[in-house]
Amino acid sequence: QVQLVESGGGLVQPGGSLRLSCAASRSIFTIYTMGWYRQAPGKQRELVATHLIGGSTNYADSVKGRFTISRDSAKNTVYLEMNSLKPEDTAVYYCHGKSGGLDYWGQGTQVIVSS
Repeated sequence: QVQLVESGGGLVQPGGSLRLSCAASRSIFTIYTMGWYRQAPGKQRELVATHLIGGSTNYADSVKGRFTISRDSAKNTVYLEMNSLKPEDTAVYYCHGKSGGLDYWGQGTQVIVSS
């Protein structure tokens, strides 16, 4: 079992930046996939970015070039660096881990992009 706890959300103006963190309760060194999803009001949860155990990354088209996912296995933490934020990035952001056929989710952190 792995508990995931997100932090770093908040209110930011359009064009601003935020860094989300996802702290895991145990080593993430062997967790095959770590990622971030988001869910805006009235919409389905969608994939934002993933980071595979070998280091490869994948991004939703809507965030490519603006968001960067990274994994620090020494700190058992996954980050999502978000730049050039837009109002449409407003959502609850969830950390996700998948390994051995099991899915792990955090409780989410709210990001609001508004002037």
